[in-house]
Amino acid sequence: MKLENEDALDDLVICHKCHTLHKEINIQDGSKACCRECGTVLYRYDSRLAEHGLALSIAALIFFALANFFPLVKIEILGHEQFITIPKTFVSLFDNGFYIVGLICSFLIFIFPLMIFSIYVCLFCLLKLRIGETLSKELLILLSHIMPWSMSDIFLISILVALVKLIGYAQIHMGIAFWALMVFVLLDLYMTRTIHISEIWMLRKRIFLKKNRKEKSA
Repeated sequence: MKLENEDALDDLVICHKCHTLHKEINIQDGSKACCRECGTVLYRYDSRLAEHGLALSIAALIFFALANFFPLVKIEILGHEQFITIPKTFVSLFDNGFYIVGLICSFLIFIFPLMIFSIYVCLFCLLKLRIGETLSKELLILLSHIMPWSMSDIFLISILVALVKLIGYAQIHMGIAFWALMVFVLLDLYMTRTIHISEIWMLRKRIFLKKNRKEKSA
């Protein structure tokens, strides 16, 4: 296949399962395009993707804030109570000299998830307002680089494993942050599985293509 220029790559879609190359075609709202070889869904088109994504992103940020500013668990051993929060875990790692581990954990558990959903909010706002063609492109590229580094789900599993081991030695009371973290992880997994970056990219292309055509015809 011969391409005239680099922009022609935007019209091609590769199947992530069998790696068959397809040319993107316009599909109706609410429908999906599948691979002609293996039947895997290549992309969907949902005109309300920006509204749904924005609502989910804002909700996720709210639960993320609750998870970080309130106690995760309260551990009581022999009458002594101790409250554990996410920022406190980073501070304790730094206080004990585990600077590299603390830095890595702070990025994987706090900074990257916060960046991802902040970018989501900015992206969907730009697409809803139909502005920021170049900025939305740069945000999508940045999002594709940092998304694999979000480890909130692994952090939640590690907390559950640690709590199971402590059940026989201490009284454990779940805090509001624990349930908020669980909801945040569920929202994170849901958005990762249902809203792909490629679909946001295609929605962006459709929005600004229509906008540019209207400006040229005006």
